[in-house]
Amino acid sequence: MIQSLLGYSKKELTSEERLNKLLKETPIVDTHNDFPFMLRLKLHNQLYLGSGFTFDDDFFTHTSLPKIKKGKLGIQFFSVFIECQYPDELSQEFNYKTPIVRDTLEQIDVTERLVDLFPDYMEFAWNSTEALDIYRRKGKLAVTLGVEGLHQCDASIAMVRKYFDMGVRYITLTHNCDNPFATAASSVAAGLPDGGLTDLGKECIAEMNRIGMLVDLSHVSYQTMVDALEVSKSPVVFSHSSAYSLCPHLRNVPDDVLKVVKEKRGVVQVNFYPGFLRNPSKDSDKVTIEDAVDHIFHIAKVAGWESVGLGSDFDGIESVPEGLEDVSKYPELLYKCMERGASDENIQGLMGGNILRVWKENEDIATKLQRDKEPVRDNVWPGRTWLKFPGL
Repeated sequence: MIQSLLGYSKKELTSEERLNKLLKETPIVDTHNDFPFMLRLKLHNQLYLGSGFTFDDDFFTHTSLPKIKKGKLGIQFFSVFIECQYPDELSQEFNYKTPIVRDTLEQIDVTERLVDLFPDYMEFAWNSTEALDIYRRKGKLAVTLGVEGLHQCDASIAMVRKYFDMGVRYITLTHNCDNPFATAASSVAAGLPDGGLTDLGKECIAEMNRIGMLVDLSHVSYQTMVDALEVSKSPVVFSHSSAYSLCPHLRNVPDDVLKVVKEKRGVVQVNFYPGFLRNPSKDSDKVTIEDAVDHIFHIAKVAGWESVGLGSDFDGIESVPEGLEDVSKYPELLYKCMERGASDENIQGLMGGNILRVWKENEDIATKLQRDKEPVRDNVWPGRTWLKFPGL
């Protein structure tokens, strides 16, 4: 009323103006992008000066420097992913004879070299505070890592620690195979029993909590979700999963689990893969950006706006929703959420504030746990052998 009497009214900001205001303090964070795996597939990791690689728009992926800039991306968790290897196509048991740790180390190496090739645009971050500083003060993309499956640890808790030393900040408990730690969603989908976490898995989570490694529950079975949420002393993350109620795929998160995620202060990072956003057996029309917004709002409704974020799975998916074609589209997704009524506080959490809180809480809890807990020791698990010198 006073403003009207004075002859002016408060200008309503556009969605773009609202986002630009929020971006001054809060980065857009994506917790899952498989670009390093594309470098492995397409270039065989031949990423050197003079190799012809430009990281420009004419590249073959959802991710490039121009797209990153247009998408206003501030922090990227690159997935260092190596596929499960099966002894035969019918088995769900992982084949530990393959050099999977070596291959994972090569993925870490190629990501580091990518960052080193473009120092004006990217910088590696070792913790949440450093990531924010790289974004806010230096104006660069802060890069960190996630390992997509404990099969990449070769069933060794020692490797969990070594990956952390190399800059990995989350590990997914399973990929599309069971391992000595936990049961995967893919195994349950194949009709196998849901064994949840094993005793070794519980010990592994204890060690992840102790060192500050985020526990990632994407790809795991329902019982593994339930067990991990009960066991973990730190908030967990689903690095790239969506809502089961909207798309009943075992890779998505059921409502009862979402409620526990809220209670445990965790976060679900919405996956953009069309098959996790819409059930193709029921819907024939195109999956669009609006479907991703539906999942964001459903998770926010059940678990609260403090429990939802973005985990695109770009460059790890063969198709994308209309309107979410690549990493340049994050602002469009946030604008859609604003149009549906999300407040600035909601958007701030969604775009990056929530995952940064979870990351920082994991670091703080780890600092406390390290005061009175020793490293968890590797135990003997079925199938492991210990070599001995002849005669000993």
